[in-house]
Amino acid sequence: MTTEPLYPVPALAPGELHRAEQTIKRSRFICSVAHTASPEEAKAFIEAVSREFSDARHNCWAFAAGAPGSTARIGASDAGEPHGTAGRPMLNVLLHSGVGEIAVVVTRYFGGILLGTGGLVRAYQGTVQMALETLPTAERLVTVPLDVTIEHRFVTLFLRLLPKHRASVSGSSFGLDAEYRLAIPEPEIEPFSRELTEITSGGALISRPEEEPQP
Repeated sequence: MTTEPLYPVPALAPGELHRAEQTIKRSRFICSVAHTASPEEAKAFIEAVSREFSDARHNCWAFAAGAPGSTARIGASDAGEPHGTAGRPMLNVLLHSGVGEIAVVVTRYFGGILLGTGGLVRAYQGTVQMALETLPTAERLVTVPLDVTIEHRFVTLFLRLLPKHRASVSGSSFGLDAEYRLAIPEPEIEPFSRELTEITSGGALISRPEEEPQP
């Protein structure tokens, strides 16, 4: 089973945020969104927003640091709100958004009017949904590493083959042969390997290093 090599992620540079806010019964809800490709990046973003709004009563958060809908690297917190009224509802919105590698913090400045548990759920979910509606996204190409060794006389043909298979060179060395480390979408490995084998008359050495997929 292979992973779809393209999926939407927030089109935000490191340290860049997207924000939306609304006021509900005098309580101010501010949603901050970031592109976070790991739980560590998500936690650093959450800490930064919580420091920025340290005077707020609540900084509730959720993140899904993998592909869209994946529950492998997720987290959520009610941050002092009644259990189940903020973090989990926010996470549910993220998991059904079709966007991967995303983290959100919803800051609440209490306006003096209680919303009730149902009102809180709707407020936190609605604020995240509002932010997602205007969130810029970009396609993330997911690749895996592939090692290739070829004779020098095949280098030009080999390099011409890469764009067709959405592959790029991430490292190289040249001795008796030319050695390359590629970043390539997993579904492209088989057709790429077949074509390279034909070009080199079976002389190419192609292997998969034991590494995690690289974004």
